Amino acid sequence: MTRASANPSFWTGRDVFVTGHTGFKGAWLSLWLQQMGANVTGFSLAPPTTPNLFEAAQVAHGMTSVLGDIRDYELLATALAKSRASIVFHLAAQSIVSEGYRLARETFATNLTGTVNLLDTIRECENIQAAVVITSDKCYAPSGSGTALIEADPLGGKDPYSASKSCAEIAVASWRHSFFVESDACRIATARAGNVIGGGDWSVHRLLPDIARAFIAKEALKLRMPNAIRPWQHVLDALGGYLQLAERLCAEDGGNFARAWNFGPAAADHLTAQQVAERCVKLWGESASIEFAGNNFQQETHSLRLDATQARELLNWHPVWSADEALRHTLSWYRQWRDAPTDAHLINRMTLSQISEYSAGNVSPLH
Repeated sequence: MTRASANPSFWTGRDVFVTGHTGFKGAWLSLWLQQMGANVTGFSLAPPTTPNLFEAAQVAHGMTSVLGDIRDYELLATALAKSRASIVFHLAAQSIVSEGYRLARETFATNLTGTVNLLDTIRECENIQAAVVITSDKCYAPSGSGTALIEADPLGGKDPYSASKSCAEIAVASWRHSFFVESDACRIATARAGNVIGGGDWSVHRLLPDIARAFIAKEALKLRMPNAIRPWQHVLDALGGYLQLAERLCAEDGGNFARAWNFGPAAADHLTAQQVAERCVKLWGESASIEFAGNNFQQETHSLRLDATQARELLNWHPVWSADEALRHTLSWYRQWRDAPTDAHLINRMTLSQISEYSAGNVSPLH
């Protein structure tokens, strides 16, 4: 089986700055970095949901956690300088499509202006070697043909969230070509991942959190868009790509990797929402069921596929867990949390255990 790409020896003792560390992906990334011996400083708003992985797994215990708004330039600049980081991961974002419709101006302020704030703070920190800015697979202009999108395809998300991520990509490219052109300048790349899943996500209007909430409550899952096709991947597959990309950016030829990157699953794991839900019903058991919602309250692209050939060929990055393996690990996490939701030590241990299993290329059965 393929092994995860992150190199623990690279990260041991390294100072790393993570924005959005209280969010779902940021909490998983912070734990992984801690496990590898990095000195992690996080900058983020308070956790966006209750419950949340950041608090449930006691992520803050192994890092420096700074609560702040990415739109606050002075506070961000102070935190970044104090961290002495050599690598930055930017995950802070308003990441919910439906919230983009409700709070369009705030979504652009966070996802675009917040990114520009970070880019300018990086310009003031000479010790930063590399930055990975996480955007979204939704930054692309929708493909009418349904073909898998490559990094050179046109940007142009239609809804406010997707459009804000398109704008963030353009801003990063502008700052990179305008201010980070010297050979010793920070190398900045953007990363576009698929629909990431994993334990500890309680976001609204996302399929796996909706599935977990419904199954735990012994209710039928209501599917809004059963035929929507998405690139499903475990959060650790996406994060493994970000980590390996950062490592390459710090290499002597790192400037060659300062560009946009897709991190997506194999073609077989581009599945409809209904296919994912039906597989989860079988994995969960306990009379779990699904039904179809009568209407959909937001407009979303019907088919979204990612082509990660560039990452496979140039970074030697490969997904470790298939969609079925990712679903098994995700539902295992939620089942254990259901049985002991206040046992932070257990939740921390099982989350780190999944990271270890992933890093070793192992697959564990559903608990």
